[in-house]
Amino acid sequence: MYRPDLSPVADSLALSALVGALPLLILFALLGGLRLKAHWSGPAALGVSLVVAVWAYGMPVHLALLAGTQGAAFGLFPIMWIVLAALWVHQLTVTSGRFADLRRAFNLVSDDPRVQALIIAFCFGALLEALAGFGAPVAITGVMLMALGFSPVRAAVTVLVANTAPVAFGAIGTPIITAGSLTGIDPADIGACVGRQTPLLALFVPLLLVALVDGVRGVRQTWPAALVCGGAFAVAQFASSNYLSVELTDIVAALVALGAVVAFLRFWRPVEGARVREDLRSAAVREHREAGGEQPLGAAERPGAAERPDGELSRARIGLAFLPYLVVIAVFSVAKLWDPAETFLAGSDVRVPWPGLDGEVLTASGEQSSATVYVFPWLSSPGSLLVLCGVLVAAVYRVGARDAVREFVRTVVTLRWALLTVGSVLALAYVMNLSGQTITIGTWIAGAGAAFAFLSPLLGWLGTAVTGSDTSANALFATLQQTAAERAGLDPTLLVAANTSGGVVGKMISPQNLTIAATAVGLLGKEAVLFRKVVAWSLLLLLAVCLLVLLQSGVAAWLLP
Repeated sequence: MYRPDLSPVADSLALSALVGALPLLILFALLGGLRLKAHWSGPAALGVSLVVAVWAYGMPVHLALLAGTQGAAFGLFPIMWIVLAALWVHQLTVTSGRFADLRRAFNLVSDDPRVQALIIAFCFGALLEALAGFGAPVAITGVMLMALGFSPVRAAVTVLVANTAPVAFGAIGTPIITAGSLTGIDPADIGACVGRQTPLLALFVPLLLVALVDGVRGVRQTWPAALVCGGAFAVAQFASSNYLSVELTDIVAALVALGAVVAFLRFWRPVEGARVREDLRSAAVREHREAGGEQPLGAAERPGAAERPDGELSRARIGLAFLPYLVVIAVFSVAKLWDPAETFLAGSDVRVPWPGLDGEVLTASGEQSSATVYVFPWLSSPGSLLVLCGVLVAAVYRVGARDAVREFVRTVVTLRWALLTVGSVLALAYVMNLSGQTITIGTWIAGAGAAFAFLSPLLGWLGTAVTGSDTSANALFATLQQTAAERAGLDPTLLVAANTSGGVVGKMISPQNLTIAATAVGLLGKEAVLFRKVVAWSLLLLLAVCLLVLLQSGVAAWLLP
């Protein structure tokens, strides 16, 4: 059996960590420095990880290759299956012509693009993150902002940055539940601690969003709405995570924030909304032409798509316009919150010991690795539930079976390069994890002693940046955080929570998420552009989380439960 050696290079943990980090350094250098397309950067970094695994860590070649195949399989199903299904559901609204009504319906709430960004990217995106997660919020809200006149780059950057504060409690609290099951710490305690960290991010992210949409003018003219949105979400996230339920936290926070913004708009309206809207539309035409991207999914109805009359927007038409998203909320609420349905769906999962790999790999501690069993969630996957939603929507919209299938095939073709990117990045993650590269980096960082309180969110950030999932980051590093905390005399619950909170700000630079966003807005192959736009914000928010955790470990311990 293969057992990872944490110091395989010259018996030095620091040098081994540097070598182990080479695949990530190469990946981000190719994306951010050389501006290489993600579907070439991903396979290149995967090749480096295989060389490091075999040459530096002594992993047998066949095990390294098998680890890559399992990671690629996980990247395609369930990850890209979710994205494919989410975009297909959206395309059904475009094919039926109902998306034009949806645009008009949002304009009834507010015709100001900055406020629409708060409602769609932050509030509705948080609700999608709560119910589905795994890239669905970025895919769906990205195309919605595009349809409202946002430029491709602006729409993608807005939704990537918005998809931060809700991530820790996403997919019905899956990241926190995973951390609790691995460490033995009560998930409610971890959630309560995270609920005293991420709300501070939520308070400021809406202000950042209006700045991304409209610069200083946006902050100056719409800060009241941004503060109401962020404040309502922060208070609700704190209260729900500490006193109600970890699983329901994001659902409650998203609905409270949405309700607060809509109520606030009854008494207050920003100025110059029409001018901002025209500016964004002009920029959209110019930026998309300069970027040379493909036609974005859902950005505009294609010739021949059904058109709705421009008459009065009745309540029935508004209801039909919002139908796909109401169906998504209803289906996921039943699947995730009704115990009989959740049990049935979980029981349908098929566990597949990966041939040639399972039973051949140990963890660094010498235990049998559980990561070599591939779970095939053919029915419980959010992607499968979204396909069910699509079938229901197609039936109500009277979209013929042939048209629905044609849209599905068209979406697959559009995602062809995204499939390669995400498959290769997840293959990279599995090779790094099973060979020991990731745990070497984490162990080296954890050796900082008492200063580790400041650095602990960095591990969550790194794990999410590599895998695209806060849940996976916790699976990688939660136990390491617990052990390092006990050795340094720190609170294990605080550092496990810090791993989760650090992960939420790493998601926006994950190649997986960058590819999903780029594909949704028609900029496939331009992930490097998005990376350069968001990496500074990711690092700035990471620094804020690191400082907060450092304070909570000492002078501000009163902030903890």
